[in-house]
Amino acid sequence: MGAINEIRPQPGPQTQFLSSPADIAIYGGGAGGGKTWALLMEPLRHSANPDFGAVFFRRTTVQIRNEGGLWDESVKLYPLIGAAPKEVTLEWKFPSGASLSMAHLEHDKTVANWQGSQIALLLFDELTHFSEKQFFYMLSRNRSMSGVRPYVRATCNPDADSWVARFIAWWIDQETGYPIHERAGVLRYFVRIGDAIHWADRPKDLAHHTTTDDAGNRIPIPPKSVTFIPAKLTDNKALMAADPGYMANLLALSTVERERLLGGNWKIRAAAGLLFRRSWCEVVDAIPAGTRFARGWDLAATPKTDATPDPDATAGTKIGLMPDGRFIVADHVKDWLTPQGVRATIKNTASQDGKGCLISLPQDPGQAGKDQKSNMAALLTGFDVRFSPETGDKVTRFSPFSAQAEAGNVVVLRGSWNEDWFTSLEGFPEATHDDDADSTSRAFNALTKRRAKSTTSTVTGLT
Repeated sequence: MGAINEIRPQPGPQTQFLSSPADIAIYGGGAGGGKTWALLMEPLRHSANPDFGAVFFRRTTVQIRNEGGLWDESVKLYPLIGAAPKEVTLEWKFPSGASLSMAHLEHDKTVANWQGSQIALLLFDELTHFSEKQFFYMLSRNRSMSGVRPYVRATCNPDADSWVARFIAWWIDQETGYPIHERAGVLRYFVRIGDAIHWADRPKDLAHHTTTDDAGNRIPIPPKSVTFIPAKLTDNKALMAADPGYMANLLALSTVERERLLGGNWKIRAAAGLLFRRSWCEVVDAIPAGTRFARGWDLAATPKTDATPDPDATAGTKIGLMPDGRFIVADHVKDWLTPQGVRATIKNTASQDGKGCLISLPQDPGQAGKDQKSNMAALLTGFDVRFSPETGDKVTRFSPFSAQAEAGNVVVLRGSWNEDWFTSLEGFPEATHDDDADSTSRAFNALTKRRAKSTTSTVTGLT
């Protein structure tokens, strides 16, 4: 007799999410709350229905195929009940004929690919990655002739500036940013007219919102029920037992990211003083032997004039990885220069830093960026030069350095530049200029992520 596979949710938020009667149930908060598995388990209740179909959405196909992502995790689950995969098309077929597929909505216009579709169950992984337009268009495809009442399930992490934060605001304490636990799983109802959403605690309270039927009669717009169920790492006992170090990983994040991904805070935003404080860094008088260096640059090419009294500056920050695993900010230069002055400063600074110091420079997109790269590579012949485009927002790029500084793993070499650098970073991201923060991020990330996707040029020859 074969072994019996028992598939069940964990007690707590995961069970609450999978038992919700809501038309739209959103599950999320912190990282590691078991969101992906909850989403993957939801369609299994209909796997014996030959007419049932569901679609999982991520913003990009790469995210679906990422290590440990939707497809990887589905391979661990669906074969247990006899489902057959079609990896090329990211589809699953169950013995009954029920089907699941995984698809992207990379651009707003991608929703047009689903025109005319009937999808009984829509599943959005990381809902905050999708636009409001995408979500509500796909909601119009949420219909079924399979006998399954059409419904939507979604997961997400907090994002204070997303449309999702506004959509679930009733379930969130607007002062603290944390979920209101007594409202977890409580149903509310809405109708959407144009871009306006009208909410009520009971469906009958929305009956005055009407539309016209085919006979010209005014009829109430059927409301949709919604709920939000928060979950955090501590709710996922299986992950806590299997990977006890994951908690330490989340604790090591910067203040903002730690509040979002560990605390489940929906109101936290990067603000001056949250990402950097000088009190986090010891000021030292010497650099230990064996330290490896990188200098990151943020480029500008506008000198100060009466017409432009406060332009962006060219800034270069030198950071070292010390033998004990901590980091030292060893030097920082900043000036308002012409294009020729920028090139001269970069070349002179490279000569002072020495050939053992990696140089990280931003590369603009397009032909202009290619020309700039070629010119800079020629200028810095003999030095280890890396070129890469800026990806992600400035706060995200700064966060790894911020986390290490807050943990006490960053020291600063005493120098005349200290006060200006400290003041600038303490004002980030609200200050007018972010040159110092950008060059610091680039130096730190070049030093610690040498395998990051970038265009790399190591140029040898005469200096």
